Amino acid sequence: MNEKFREMLTVGGESNSLGRTTEVIELVLSDQSRLDELYGCIFNEGAWVRMRAVDAFEKVCREHPDWILSYIDRFADDLLTSAQPSIQWHLAQIYRQVELTDEQKKIAISWLMDRLSTTDVDWIVSANTMDTLVYFTKDGSFPKAELTTLIKIQQLHKSKSVVKRADRLLTELST
Repeated sequence: MNEKFREMLTVGGESNSLGRTTEVIELVLSDQSRLDELYGCIFNEGAWVRMRAVDAFEKVCREHPDWILSYIDRFADDLLTSAQPSIQWHLAQIYRQVELTDEQKKIAISWLMDRLSTTDVDWIVSANTMDTLVYFTKDGSFPKAELTTLIKIQQLHKSKSVVKRADRLLTELST
C-alpha cells in the first residue's frame, strides 16, 4: 500500500528540515497520478507539512511544468490568499516556470505586484517576486517603469539581501 504524502511530509518535526520531501518528489515524478494528492497537502493544518508540500510541488514543476498547468487556475481560488511565506515564494517561482495564458498572467502579475507594494513582505517572497516580475518584464508582459517603481520600494526593505538584490536588479534594468 502506498504511504500517504501527508504522513511522509509530517516526518521531520517542526523545523526548517524538508524531512522526506525528496522521497515525495521522486514518487510524484515516477507516478504523475499522485500529483493531486501532493497538491492537497498544501492545505494541511500543519504549517510544516504545507511548506514541504509546496516545496515538493514547485520542484516537480521544475521537471514537468506541463503537469502543473491544470492547477494554475486553482491557485487564484486556493492559494493566492495564503499568508504563509513559503507558499508565496514557491508560487512566485512556479509562475515563471509555466506557460501562462494571458488571463493567468494578468492574475499572477496583480498578485506579484501586491507582494512588492510594501516592505512588509517576507524577504524570500520579495526576492522571488522581484525575479518573477523581471522575467515578465523581459518577455514584454510587464512594464519596466512599473517594475522599477516596485523594486524601489524593496530598496527600503529591512533585509539587506533584499536591498542588495533590488539594487542589482535596478542596475540591470537601467542598461
